[in-house]
Parts: sequence; C-alpha cells; structure tokens
Amino acid sequence: MQEVATRLIERIKRTDTIESFRFKPQEKIDFVPGQFLQVIFDADKKDNKELNKYLSFSSSPGKEYIEVTKRLSESVFSQKLKNLKAGDEVLLKAPLGTCVFRQDYKKIAFLIGGIGITPVISIIEYIVDNKLGTDVVLLYSNRTEEEVAFKKELDNWQEDNRNIKVIYAITDCPPRDGRCIFGRITKELLTEKIKDLNERIFFIFGPPAMTAAMSGLCYEIGCRKEDVKTENFIGY
Repeated sequence: MQEVATRLIERIKRTDTIESFRFKPQEKIDFVPGQFLQVIFDADKKDNKELNKYLSFSSSPGKEYIEVTKRLSESVFSQKLKNLKAGDEVLLKAPLGTCVFRQDYKKIAFLIGGIGITPVISIIEYIVDNKLGTDVVLLYSNRTEEEVAFKKELDNWQEDNRNIKVIYAITDCPPRDGRCIFGRITKELLTEKIKDLNERIFFIFGPPAMTAAMSGLCYEIGCRKEDVKTENFIGY
C-alpha cells in the first residue's frame, strides 16, 4: 500500500449522475482487478471521513492511468470531485481490498446493482486486455435503463467475446431495449440464466444490504461459501 500523487487527465460522464475520473500517477500503482483505493482530499487530516473516501478501481491494471467512478451526490466529497479540473493534483492511497479476480478462476459470475459495477469493469477489462479465456456472466440490476453505467463498454465486450454474457435487469419500469429484462435478480433468474451455478465463483460488490441479499441467493441455490466473494461499499 502506498500514497501516490496523481494528476487528473480526463473526466468521462457515464450517466446523468455517474462520472469517471482518470488520473495519471507520478509512480506506478500495482493493483489486482477488484481492489479499491482511497481518494485523499484532506492530506493533513487523514481520518477526515467526509473528504477522504474509498472508491473502486474502474480500470484494468496495466493502463497508464488510474480510473475511479462515482455516482455524484450533494456530499462534500462529491462536490470536490465535481470541481476537479484537468491538471489538478489528487493524492491516492492504494491498493486496498481482498475481493479480487485470479487468473485460475475459469468461470465467474457477478450479481451487481447500480454503482457496484465499478470493480466489475476493472475485472472484465483485465480479462479482455489479457485475452483470457475466463467464462463471465454478469447480472446487472438498475432502476431504469438510463442508470446503466458502462453499457457501451459492456455491450462491446460481449459482442466481441463469446465467453462474456451480460444480463441487464431493470426494476422500476419495463425496458425499451429487448435485451434487458424487467424485474429483479432472483433465485429463478439465476437458475434460468446460469446453468452451471456450482462451477462458478460469484462476485458481489455493493452496499451491505445488497451484498447480504445476493449472498443469500447464492447460498439458497447451493453455492459453497468459499465460492462467494463479497465487498461491502460503506460510506461512499
């Protein structure tokens, strides 16, 4: 783990409320897909929980930049991100977290809602960049189609790679896109869409209530505890 000075080089709007921030680090940050970092806006008071928060890497290791992605709110931390301009310096502490992808995982699945997609992007991009043969199924739940972040990237990856399958679940209104389903991630959806459940490692990222609910589904369908990897997003 290290603290590295970085410089903002690009901002990318993913949805009306979600934005990615790309930073150029002064020295290389080595991390494993699935890990996270701490953005430090108050370097003098490291325990300032309002200004120093944790975000997942949303880029693959090996890039010349570090990307993080957040749903921006009215919080003090979000306002600091909103006000960043190209060239601004930001201190990052990384890497953190043990809920990570390993190359010996041959089949994996993700049960994800909303902003929990960020570490998933890091993992799938890593698989694509390194031309791994990992079989991937992603169940990605959002309230509306407009809230689906990284949809262009996910669509392109699954179109180019027959081992990557993405199922979008829209909960609040029937989707216009016929490739999306209307409803939540349920036991029935899991057993319908993933026929080889017992052969996969399941990753679940998100708020504690989400990870608890999705973990419960995994155990209900017979997954072994060691095959269910979770990371709670707290205070984001």
